[in-house]
Amino acid sequence: MTWLLMAILSAVFAGLTSILAKCGIKKTDSDLATALRTLVVLVFSWIMVFVVGSADKITSIDEISLIFLILSGLATGASWICYFKALSMGDVNKVVPIDKSSTILTVLLAIICFGETVNLWVKLIGTALLAVGIFLMIEKKKTEAKKGSSAWMFYAVFAAIFAALTSILAKVGISGVESNLATAIRTGVVLIMAWIIVFAQGKQKGIKNLDRKELLFISLSGVATGASWLCYYYAIQNGVVSVVVPIDKMSILVAVTFSYFVFKEKLSKKAVLGLVLMLLGTLAMAIFS
Repeated sequence: MTWLLMAILSAVFAGLTSILAKCGIKKTDSDLATALRTLVVLVFSWIMVFVVGSADKITSIDEISLIFLILSGLATGASWICYFKALSMGDVNKVVPIDKSSTILTVLLAIICFGETVNLWVKLIGTALLAVGIFLMIEKKKTEAKKGSSAWMFYAVFAAIFAALTSILAKVGISGVESNLATAIRTGVVLIMAWIIVFAQGKQKGIKNLDRKELLFISLSGVATGASWLCYYYAIQNGVVSVVVPIDKMSILVAVTFSYFVFKEKLSKKAVLGLVLMLLGTLAMAIFS
């Protein structure tokens, strides 16, 4: 059950990513921050490839796997861009729950696409608990109603949709491919996509004015992301997608806890109930699937 441990570690590192990234985009443009983070992730990923000695296997990857890895990378890039745009506009404990709703779509797609129907009712009940929990956690700040700005929610929803596609495409793409190598290839695609967007909008000029403290947090979030990805795609390759994804998405526990202590973003009783339901749904699928 090594894949189960990897899924848990993936959640921990992913939760740290959200907090570190939030600290790094207070002044820095979110698209530029995403591109810089991805550069760190790419370096981290390839270091791991050479450490495990899988670099020479790149020539043996078949065309189908390569295509799906590229598609997965594109979906990841789109998800990241939307996610960090949402983070730059809204509270961590508001954005993260919506992003984690990708779990619901991913589980359903895994059941349909991969036939993961073992203990189907447990998965469906767990998914229902996740859905209710997410709904309870999605709140609008009172100040937001006055400002009339809910653009962050739009970006958060699209981040969730692309994140769900990422998991399904990656599962197909990493079949027969060493997980660290697959992660490195996908990251390369994300990097290209991220920098194309930066240059298309002329945001590369912001590099000259980067705050050193924010650059440090962006770099650290990149390392956390790299660690999360390596654990996540190992778990995806060797485990059950409909179980791995819900566990990974419980990074929300880490994110919400840190947001409380770091950003003083408190949860209402309603949101706490939602978080508990999400945890119960995840535990049900992890234990009984």
